[in-house]
Amino acid sequence: MNSSRPYLVRALYEWIVDNDCTPHMLVNSEFPAVQVPQGFASDGQIVLNVSPSAVRHLHMDNEAVSFEGRFGGVPHTLYVPIGAILGIYARENGQGMVFDLESPFEDDETIENEDGDDLTPPDSEPPRPSAGRV
Repeated sequence: MNSSRPYLVRALYEWIVDNDCTPHMLVNSEFPAVQVPQGFASDGQIVLNVSPSAVRHLHMDNEAVSFEGRFGGVPHTLYVPIGAILGIYARENGQGMVFDLESPFEDDETIENEDGDDLTPPDSEPPRPSAGRV
């Protein structure tokens, strides 16, 4: 199945805007292919105001979020792969969602626990839904 992250990002963005709040995205600025103004990142992360009044040409699809924004009065084109989005929330009340770190390598299919045990379900059993973080 496709990752649910891009669908959740788009839905939460719409929900936040519909409730007259300001959507902010927390982004891993060191994720491969991320294009954000590095001078504004701190500890490998940057918070982006993606409200309709703050950005132009916002485009969200299953691969990335892209838009034009101003930082220190200077226009920038930003490109954020979906895997780099660590969270999306409303500035006013913090409501939204935080995502687990995503590997930039698409071939990482095996999941291991802290002891290194393989947690990938055997082919003979259907996968079970998991609770918790996305």
